[in-house]
Amino acid sequence: MADDKDVLRDVWFGRIPACFTLNQDEVTEREAEPYYLLLPRVSYLTLVTDKVKKHFLKVMKAEDVEEMWFEYEGTPLKWHYPIGVLFDLHASNTILPWNITVHFKNFPEHDLLHCPSHSVIEAHFMSSIKEADALKHKSQVINDMQKKDHKQLWMGLQNDKFDQFWAMNRKLMEFPTEEGGFRYIPFRIYQTTGERPFIQKLFRPVSADGAVHTLGDLLREMYPTAVPNEGEEKRLLVVIHGIEPLFETPLQWLSEHLSHPDNFLHICVVPAPRTEKARPLLDSLFP
Repeated sequence: MADDKDVLRDVWFGRIPACFTLNQDEVTEREAEPYYLLLPRVSYLTLVTDKVKKHFLKVMKAEDVEEMWFEYEGTPLKWHYPIGVLFDLHASNTILPWNITVHFKNFPEHDLLHCPSHSVIEAHFMSSIKEADALKHKSQVINDMQKKDHKQLWMGLQNDKFDQFWAMNRKLMEFPTEEGGFRYIPFRIYQTTGERPFIQKLFRPVSADGAVHTLGDLLREMYPTAVPNEGEEKRLLVVIHGIEPLFETPLQWLSEHLSHPDNFLHICVVPAPRTEKARPLLDSLFP
């Protein structure tokens, strides 16, 4: 892969300031103070909120505590989506810090997956990596790795160790030079409207005649309304890691540098702010 290590670092160390507040319907023995935390964009809510749970349990009785879950303005937050995706999808135009409500009761069974332990997050994470490598390399790279290599990927994410993670993840980002890129690009396009939670189809980084596919090419095929016609007002923002990449950006480069640790390129399509035509999105990638 092209060695733009500064880009990889900026993506890895992107943070979102968040304020966690206990839901007002929870029964407490005394008033619960909010808890502030810098959330890593590339991690998962249930992986980085042990301190949040510990903070609120201090004011609650054990019998009043069930599984912890999070909500933003009435929307339950799916822990199996990366934190940055949740923010870009639901709160990209909000004023920071991101106000998240904490619940310990009334788990929304139809909206969220249960997450009783970190091993559940690890299983989901590794499953995503294996799916991505099936698309990129027919699973050859991930299958050639040993179990300890898989563990290194997970521990790198869990412990926020950039070098530990990328020492192994680099192998998943390689491809034969003559092929010009991966077999297919692992991507998901998210939207707040629509029946499906995200769009995911097969798409190659290079066309049959050798032309390099761009972000714009992908969107024109998968989500045409996200690309405004010339002179047309922008109604939708296309966001990756809190920024709006140019539509001319090669898809292969995006996949190598702006994919999440699960090796998927997570793209959010959200309504543009109405008050300003081209207000830049709150960019928490570079705090």
